[in-house]
Amino acid sequence: MQHFDLVIIGTGSGNSILDQRFAGMKVAIVEKGTFGGTCLNVGCIPTKMFVHTADVASTAANGHRLGVDAELSGVRWADVRDRIFGRIDPIAEGGRTYRIEHPDNANVTVFEGTARFTGLRRLEVTPNDGGSPQQITAERIVLAAGSRPIVPDLPGLDQVAYHTSDTIMRLDKLPDSVVILGSGFIAAEFAHIMSSFGVEVTMVARTNRILRDQDGAISERITQIAARKWDLRLESHAQAVRPSENGVAVELSTARGPETVEAGQLLIAVGRKPNTDLLDVAAGGIKTVDGRVWVDEYQRTSVDGVYALGDISSPDQLKHVANHEARVVQHNLLHPDDPIAANHAHIPKAVFTSPQIASVGRTEEQLKAEGVPYVVGTQAYADIAYGWAMEDTTGFAKVLADPESGRLLGVHIIGPQAPTVIQPAIQAMSFGLDAKRMARGQYWIHPAMPEVLENALLNLPLK
Repeated sequence: MQHFDLVIIGTGSGNSILDQRFAGMKVAIVEKGTFGGTCLNVGCIPTKMFVHTADVASTAANGHRLGVDAELSGVRWADVRDRIFGRIDPIAEGGRTYRIEHPDNANVTVFEGTARFTGLRRLEVTPNDGGSPQQITAERIVLAAGSRPIVPDLPGLDQVAYHTSDTIMRLDKLPDSVVILGSGFIAAEFAHIMSSFGVEVTMVARTNRILRDQDGAISERITQIAARKWDLRLESHAQAVRPSENGVAVELSTARGPETVEAGQLLIAVGRKPNTDLLDVAAGGIKTVDGRVWVDEYQRTSVDGVYALGDISSPDQLKHVANHEARVVQHNLLHPDDPIAANHAHIPKAVFTSPQIASVGRTEEQLKAEGVPYVVGTQAYADIAYGWAMEDTTGFAKVLADPESGRLLGVHIIGPQAPTVIQPAIQAMSFGLDAKRMARGQYWIHPAMPEVLENALLNLPLK
């Protein structure tokens, strides 16, 4: 049995913890899949590379409004796919090679396999190559093992070929049609990608709106837009799947009665689950809440010496959150007597569908439920100069603020480049800048898109 000063499970954000300050420690890294984690290999980075390509592909279809007659002559799927993974795969392999072979990592042992707890800070690692399990112990452990797609227990699923976000991007051939189960951000992004490439998209949503975790006004607007672009089946529940002549058939239960939708491919995009069960954290005495590893403000678990970060413990499941938590864990490993707390006060999020969506802070529905006083300011893209230039008719910014102090409580934007346009609001909330000072205490470039945020701030009915 090998004993280590530190074991890190997962090579996404967890891999960024190690630097030369850990050179005097005996360290182990455990990775069951591909180096780099979800974001690099199957998440943020490849999906946004596909999204950008989809944005380019969809430009032709929208040009007529501007007097430009253009058409999309085709999408070379294999070229698109290979360009993206031709860049990503070498990065993942390079990260693996660096940890295994580089002299800087002489103190690091890499285990390629699945770890599970067998006791207090005691692990068994089953190698990917089928070799004998290895027993290791550690003074301290970092759980950064991430999450994986949820696959529902749906009758007939074992009889059809289906994909999740982990596999859909590696398709050999672009299908003519796809049914997407799910209506969250993963589903919305892939619906945009596929439809922009000419694929007929059917989206199956259990509720009456898509992206329901967004502010209600944003969710309503994107639902309206989606219904015009895709075959959107709201308030529909998948009951079973079966092979069909076209590929796969999904039987639905709806308020309208039973329905069946068919397509060449099935994408299951109903969310992701933390990998706590694969680690058997209960055997290590580690507390969980709603399937996630419980952590305190210092990213410490219920077991002394064990930390957790990222999707395995965070309900947000965002790379920028995992990166922040990794920096917190890194500091606390190096300075256990002077720990720092994670800051989860103003976490922004974005959906790279079309149109793009970004948000930070509370929704109007949350403020109402909590009884928090607020005022609302809105501004349409159509009423700013750059919005005119784009002929945008659906985008808007919505700002929620405290009526007395002007402190921002929430900001929600739907429209072109929303994740970029919202950044000044994130900064203002993080550093305590009120709406009046934010709107009039700086220049806003005219006629740039951030004016939609500026005008929403000015439209707040503040005292």
